[in-house]
Amino acid sequence: MKFLGTFAIALLISGVAISQNLEVYGLTVEHKQNPMGLETTSPRLSWKIRSSEKNILQMHYQVQVAEVNNFPTTHLTWESSKVASDQSVLVPYSGDKLASGNRYYWRVRVWDQNGNVSAWSTPAYWEMGLFEDDWKAQWIEPVQKEQANAPALLVRKKATLNKEVKSARAYVTAHGIYELFINGKQVGDEVFTPGWTRYQDRLQYQVYDITSLLSKGENAIGAMLGDGWYRGHLAWEDNWGVYGKKLGLLCQIQIEYADGTSEMILSDNTWKGTDDGPIVMNSLYNGETYDARKEMDNWSSAAFNDSGWKPVNVAEYGYKELIPTETVPVRKIEEIKPIKIWKTPKGTLVADFGQNMVGWIRLKVNGSAGTTVTIRHAEVMDKYGEFYTDNLRAARATLQYTLNGKGDEIYEPSFTFMGFRYVALDGFPGELKPEHLTGVVIHSDMEPIGTFECSNPLINQLQKNIQWGQKGNFLDVPTDCPQRDERLGWTGDAQAFVRTAAYNMDVAAFFTKWLKDVAAEQSEAGAIPFVVPNVLGSVRASAGWADVVTIAPWTMYKVYGDKELLATQYPSMKKYVDFVRRDAGRNYIWEDGSVFGDWLFFKPELSKWTVPDGHTDQDLIATAFYAYSTQLLIKAAEVLGNEADVKEYSDLLEKIKQAFSENYITPTGRIISHSQTSYVLALMFDLLPEAQKNNAVNYLVDNIRSRGNHLSTGFLGTPYICHVLSENGKTDVAYDLLLQEEFPSWLYPVKMGATTIWERWDGQKPDSTFQNVSMNSFNHYAYGAIGDWMYRVVAGMEIGAPGYKHILIQPQPSSRLDHAEATHESKYGKIVSGWKIDNGNLTVYCTIPANTTATITLPKTKINKIRENGKPITGSFPNAKEENGNVVIEVGSGSYSFTYNTSLAVKIEKDAPDQLANLMNSLAAKEKNPLMKRHFESIARFTKDTTHGFDITDEDIESASMVLNFFKNGGTEWETYKDGPRPLMMSFKSLTDGKYSFYWLFIPQDFNPKKTKQLPFYMELHGSGGGRNNNPRRMLYHPLQPEIAGVTNMGYRKDGLFILPWGRGDKFYRDIAETDILEVLADFDKMFKTDPKRQYMYGFSMGGNGSFHIGQKTLDRWAAIGMYSAAFLQEPTKEEAAKFKNTPVWMAWGELERWKDNNVILKDLLEQEGVDLSWKEVKNVGHRYLGEYQEDMLDWLNSKSK
Repeated sequence: MKFLGTFAIALLISGVAISQNLEVYGLTVEHKQNPMGLETTSPRLSWKIRSSEKNILQMHYQVQVAEVNNFPTTHLTWESSKVASDQSVLVPYSGDKLASGNRYYWRVRVWDQNGNVSAWSTPAYWEMGLFEDDWKAQWIEPVQKEQANAPALLVRKKATLNKEVKSARAYVTAHGIYELFINGKQVGDEVFTPGWTRYQDRLQYQVYDITSLLSKGENAIGAMLGDGWYRGHLAWEDNWGVYGKKLGLLCQIQIEYADGTSEMILSDNTWKGTDDGPIVMNSLYNGETYDARKEMDNWSSAAFNDSGWKPVNVAEYGYKELIPTETVPVRKIEEIKPIKIWKTPKGTLVADFGQNMVGWIRLKVNGSAGTTVTIRHAEVMDKYGEFYTDNLRAARATLQYTLNGKGDEIYEPSFTFMGFRYVALDGFPGELKPEHLTGVVIHSDMEPIGTFECSNPLINQLQKNIQWGQKGNFLDVPTDCPQRDERLGWTGDAQAFVRTAAYNMDVAAFFTKWLKDVAAEQSEAGAIPFVVPNVLGSVRASAGWADVVTIAPWTMYKVYGDKELLATQYPSMKKYVDFVRRDAGRNYIWEDGSVFGDWLFFKPELSKWTVPDGHTDQDLIATAFYAYSTQLLIKAAEVLGNEADVKEYSDLLEKIKQAFSENYITPTGRIISHSQTSYVLALMFDLLPEAQKNNAVNYLVDNIRSRGNHLSTGFLGTPYICHVLSENGKTDVAYDLLLQEEFPSWLYPVKMGATTIWERWDGQKPDSTFQNVSMNSFNHYAYGAIGDWMYRVVAGMEIGAPGYKHILIQPQPSSRLDHAEATHESKYGKIVSGWKIDNGNLTVYCTIPANTTATITLPKTKINKIRENGKPITGSFPNAKEENGNVVIEVGSGSYSFTYNTSLAVKIEKDAPDQLANLMNSLAAKEKNPLMKRHFESIARFTKDTTHGFDITDEDIESASMVLNFFKNGGTEWETYKDGPRPLMMSFKSLTDGKYSFYWLFIPQDFNPKKTKQLPFYMELHGSGGGRNNNPRRMLYHPLQPEIAGVTNMGYRKDGLFILPWGRGDKFYRDIAETDILEVLADFDKMFKTDPKRQYMYGFSMGGNGSFHIGQKTLDRWAAIGMYSAAFLQEPTKEEAAKFKNTPVWMAWGELERWKDNNVILKDLLEQEGVDLSWKEVKNVGHRYLGEYQEDMLDWLNSKSK
């Protein structure tokens, strides 16, 4: 409230113009529009405010509630009076006692801070459900086979109504899933009712307004029952009938007649049923078999002859577990037509819908009676172009339809769903055309409220994939996947994705319902199961999965400001933390707390990768999440005013953090697992002492860089990795990860044609083969958690106060994008946050809804440089201030657009390589300095060079755009080196193969080859990451990326000449790479005379190995040689070491270095030979670029001379 309070006072004083249009709209009750069947006797009301005026705040509201929609009326159940409050979200009803089954209409008006009053809103309504005592119907069970994959059941009841119907409601639920019919018409548009909950404790019922379906005279009510989650297969093996082996129905119809009397139609023993209908098999996993020859026309109409049907049985289940529907229903949302129909090489008839979706096929067919059409479903085609279903495991995912031969027939299933993009058809009569197939998309009917869009089409496709993954897996519960024999409410996936989900869609009601099931499934001890609802048996908690019990409620509170939800879930949050506290014991390390670890982290095939996998110790993961859940419990206790719990769990948290530090963190900030996820969790959950954070961030960045800007995280590290980077000043590295197109990365699946998020980073490999079929879903939303970072950091839309009452607009643009924009329909209204780069200017724009405020942070600028809609901001935004190189402005509601010149503004141009080459050639033609002339010519050559087999990529185009922008803006030196030595590119034609090679030459700013005295000479050899496997154009742009190893510290010494060659080889710097280095030296020696007594060579990783091997052949040249983190793939020999007897050697390696043993062997051999040796073993460090020791090395080398 502090944001609103101070800003409201400022507005009242400032005399802002009076608004002439103030509108109230978007009325909801308990997060839903006009909900039917509420249980709470104090429902919470929300509304939005719209105005074209800026800086609008609600100061008062007035609510009216009545049982008739006839405002104004004197018969009000509540009139709030004029309430002084800014609250417009989740305002509790405080009127007369609410009656079960009644409908209540309500409206609201508001006053702004200038005294303006709105018109009354258009009335909305809610309807109460039944209380337990109101239930009179009986559970009925038709005669049935107690088996899986059974026929669907039909039940019906004929009823005579003797009066005119004024209104009627049906209150219905089932054991299984049902469809309700009255007089031949289906009731409602929901599917898979009553949904999936922990049926033992919580069974939802639905409320339908059936007034228009009933009439005076003969009527009939019918229902169709399918296995669903209640009796059908769930999870793997033969796990069916988890909740019961018999399907049943509970139906209570309440009728009010025009004369004021009432009547009920109840499910009881007067109903009849049959299992001999057209659906002869139904299963969520296996599909549906439908025999149209068995259809019973008008079976739910009064005229139907049901004499062959059997009386139903009455069962005693009671009503205690019944609850009104808490979530939004599953519905048919959209339809998709196939984009291609063809036959595979093996002759399979296949249709491609162009989108991996969840739902089913509507089939239109005409043929002879008895003809059977079989439809199978798949997500992908294999590398041979054949239909691929191995990854579905035991799920058959098949529809079978047998024709009745009565002309055009249309079929779609009722009790199954599939995840698919492709369908294969067998037995289709005639030619299959697009008009015969329709893909019906289903999911929980959550309102789409978020968009993200930018200038990179791959990122835009990624966002679409994230949204489709959410749609496909938010099917009443947040499932892991929608296609194989699983489709369960995995808790780890849900907690990883919940914040992204809330950006994309309104998930308030969805998660409110599911989180109650999380609490219901909690064991008495406090453990949270792997899946909710739990169908896997015993409950065992796993870190990062069980923590959904704290993470999701806190996220819901932040996003929606729903304090009641937090209070409802608080006991389960606390119970879980107490469970972990007991399990971890007094050493506060949760040793057995992680079953799944960092699930599906990057694990390379050893034959193809030289980098380690991304494994993180599981006890570290468990202890980190133990700390995080404790943090969230403390925050929830603070919100709820529970001071005793705040103190108790704050003390606990400090002990956990201390134990984590003592067990997993070295004094230098290195974490024992040394994986990306280990650093991500420690930094994200604030588990590091302040003094160690910077080092830990650097270790994380080193890990990412050593992998060529690839991530190696799994389900638990991935949601946080980019946030950790951007929160610690490494947003550029986060962008590197986001924009990475090669495996493992977010964009690799996009490049492979994915239309949803994959379960694995490489579900389909570059050669189009597949990962292990046992765990290879192509619709698995967990890795889509990057969407949160795209909204929050790229577009810059963040929560400032719960529910977006205060908004933070704080984008972190990158020159690698032209623009980015996010929109989000909050509970207060639409928020927009975006930016664009044009002609060297950055524009940040936003829209802030009424009754909220915002803090806008404009990156890397000053107040006097900024214009808002063309005008300087100095007069119109007096509260603007400069902080940490940024400008911060407090604003109220309205739309804003700020523009200023920035170095971020680099326009990515597809023809940048051509433009840059032309510019460099023109500069070379004018240049008289031979070194600069050669420099420009070399850049021009390698900007477009493809002679080494590297095609120009988007990354090269982006980098060329950066360089082009630099030179177009008058640059003559690389900006990052303007105060140090000048990096110049020197290229030459190799005598080995006639192709051009190059090296970077670093010379002092005032260097004059004719006048400057002979200088020391230094040569660094790069690691294999910069060698043959690296595009030479990447090294061309290194000076614009000074954090890259091999360039960072070149500028440290300003009294020498440095060169960094590009060697086209790996291993020992032998063969062509060794020749490259010798040719570089020869080319260099033609141009420069350096101090013959002060020549030094050193290298990193393979370059260290190269220094060792090349050094042996050129020892006469070097005054000293350095090797750090040298990758000795073969053990150095005594004979090799002896060659260095008269050459000083500096060595450093990590204690955990993969090649430590060979480094130690060489050190021992050199000492035995009496070599002048300096060495360093860095504690708790593995194989990485030891840049922090390079200055020490250069100082030591420089102290030696021949």
